Amino acid sequence: MNSNWRDGLNYASKITPRRFWNMVQLVSSYLVSKATKKPVHWGLPTSISLEPTTSCNLRCPECPSGLRNFTRPTGMLADDIYKSVIDELAPKLSYLIFYFQGEPYLNPSFLDQVKYAHSKKIYTATSTNAHYLNDKVAKKTVESGLDRLIISIDGTTQETYEQYRVGGKLEKVIEGTKNVVRWKKELNSKTPHIIFQYLVVKPNEHQLDDVKRLANELEVDEVAFKTAQIYDYEDGSELIPTIEKYSRYKQLSSGKWAIKNRLVNHCWKMWHSCVITWDGKVVPCCFDKDAHYQLGEMKKQTFESIWRGESYTRFRQSLIKSRSEIEMCKNCSEGTRVWA
Repeated sequence: MNSNWRDGLNYASKITPRRFWNMVQLVSSYLVSKATKKPVHWGLPTSISLEPTTSCNLRCPECPSGLRNFTRPTGMLADDIYKSVIDELAPKLSYLIFYFQGEPYLNPSFLDQVKYAHSKKIYTATSTNAHYLNDKVAKKTVESGLDRLIISIDGTTQETYEQYRVGGKLEKVIEGTKNVVRWKKELNSKTPHIIFQYLVVKPNEHQLDDVKRLANELEVDEVAFKTAQIYDYEDGSELIPTIEKYSRYKQLSSGKWAIKNRLVNHCWKMWHSCVITWDGKVVPCCFDKDAHYQLGEMKKQTFESIWRGESYTRFRQSLIKSRSEIEMCKNCSEGTRVWA
């Protein structure tokens, strides 16, 4: 069976009747909200992102973790916050992403947390730079029940790779990938589904075919090309690729640059998902890197009281009214991956 089909069936196997009905409620309320221009909402999130840590070993140039320029503190997701979220949401939650900022494997409890979510039959995914996937950790990764492992690999030679993954070693990425593939075979496991994620920037755009070949050689299940978010894009950037398909931005006749996407006054993410930071802050989505739009705090409230609270309702209303007035939305681009 094709690995993508297998991964899809694996996710489908997590959809209980209760989770399916929750999805129906979310889609229905989203459609009603679009039609009425009012923030109608039924159901609880079917997908959330939890942040294992804000720490990172690399210094990527367009990443707050890499640049060390967060306004919020650095720390590790504690088990008490984590379990309170999972225990409350598990009946209706089908997809859990262990990632926001930082390198998940720096959190010593990370794989135990994955295992706990797996015991609740939630589809789990993470994104890593793969520098910590030694033999022992690779085995534990497979044993944890992790369903999807996204490995960032932004070049097929060290010279190219390190232009964006500053401080990184490509040989570590390849070694870590091999370790996980080997342990999947040793343990006769179909998971995790391994994806090479390639952030397309100008310095690496010449190696797109090379990364497909490398993925095939290493028996990686899938390659995904991702467009890069540039924070100060108006005057251009050396990172903006010349291949138009892989750029979020376009150059105007004035010489300035603008984001391609037209900001429509609705957003599916605000109805079906959210992000919870390592210290329990609930924020609307992954574009709120510094938690400026904090909607609640898990240390003080239940998730449902936050999800249905006044702050969330006001935020959804402001988005329906004029998304372009929300600062974090101005550099937003839905559909940022191009699958190989």
